[in-house]
Amino acid sequence: MRQFLLKHPLIRTLVELRGNTRAAVYTEPMWGLSMQLCLPYASVFMLSFGMSDREVGLIASIYMFSQTIFAFLSGAIIDKYGRRFSTMLFDFLAWSVPCLIWASSQGFWFFAIAALFNGMQKIPTVSWDCLLVEDAPKDKITHIYSWVIIAANMSALFAPIASILVSRLTLVPAIRILYINAFVVMTLKIFLLYYFSTETGVGKIRMAAVKGMTWGQMLAGYKGAVKRILQSPGTIFAIVVSVLVEIAAMINMTFWQIIASRRIGVPDTLLPIFPMLKSILAIVLFFALLSRIKQSRLKLPMLGGFLSAIISAVVLVLVPGTGFWGYALLCLSLSFEALGFSILSTMRESLVAIHVLPEDRSRIMALLQTTVMLVSMPFGYIGGVLSDINRALPFTLNMVLLGLGILATLAFFRGEHKRRVTAH
Repeated sequence: MRQFLLKHPLIRTLVELRGNTRAAVYTEPMWGLSMQLCLPYASVFMLSFGMSDREVGLIASIYMFSQTIFAFLSGAIIDKYGRRFSTMLFDFLAWSVPCLIWASSQGFWFFAIAALFNGMQKIPTVSWDCLLVEDAPKDKITHIYSWVIIAANMSALFAPIASILVSRLTLVPAIRILYINAFVVMTLKIFLLYYFSTETGVGKIRMAAVKGMTWGQMLAGYKGAVKRILQSPGTIFAIVVSVLVEIAAMINMTFWQIIASRRIGVPDTLLPIFPMLKSILAIVLFFALLSRIKQSRLKLPMLGGFLSAIISAVVLVLVPGTGFWGYALLCLSLSFEALGFSILSTMRESLVAIHVLPEDRSRIMALLQTTVMLVSMPFGYIGGVLSDINRALPFTLNMVLLGLGILATLAFFRGEHKRRVTAH
């Protein structure tokens, strides 16, 4: 049995992980025991304080604004303080601190302040990614990111905890308890990763290179990174895909709970069950299908990912209500969503890792994250305005954005083919 399992490429990759990559991947399931228990209720938790759909969308835009600022600063901060220390410090500020604010929230301004802190996550987003892949085998990048997403989806196993708490205690007190739990578990995760990791080889080189430099001098180094981005069609494509997937995922995360609860009529106690089903499907898909995707052949998987996500949105807006066919269509929508966003999430991370040189990673990723957040920022508020008009409209917007992703993918791979022909 053991030999049979080890033949599976994903299982073999997991067993062979070493160093920082192992520390990062092995601690990632703790995300499911903390934040993922709260996320299925985040938007309806805000609505319970009398906030409108538009205010929920505005919180999402404040969160995006904060991410934009910290994404821009992340490259310089990470090069100065190192990947390991930056991950520990800013994960605590971006997750542990907001959990305490969310647990004691009373209205709009609590959520706004928490969103500003939570936006700091763009620093550990870059530094954690550097910890994950800088010392990792390059031919295992796609499988490593697959395990990261699988670990995040393992929260499915614990979703009933949230449902039981809400049914026993009602929504607000139950979510307050879950946020306190998230503070404890996330803080433990942060310090376990710090303890079992070391600074990466590239991180040591970058810390030595910027030693004695002013912040202005370090930020000036972005000029060279911009030039290298513009010279790399693969990096530009990675940015385009990241922008479209980020906006679509943000709209899904913010407004799915609202359309399911307020338009379709799903009871609050059942809300975590559907993300649980989606997560289980995603894990199965990774082992059955996504693990067989080759880094050298990404065109068809990406087209399939965008198309599947579009079908998910179309089916969702057609759900008539709760009843047998309503729940059946909701499950069908979630199935296509699990497939589409699992592929797209893996592909967008892999594209960056494949096309970015290690010595440029922190700066280029900082610029990439800044661009993604800057473009995405208005869409939280736009989604809120659309949801106030009709709760199906944010998902209609998603269909358009994902359709643009298909066009971008076709254009990039057509250009890639021409470049190969010209090179030969």
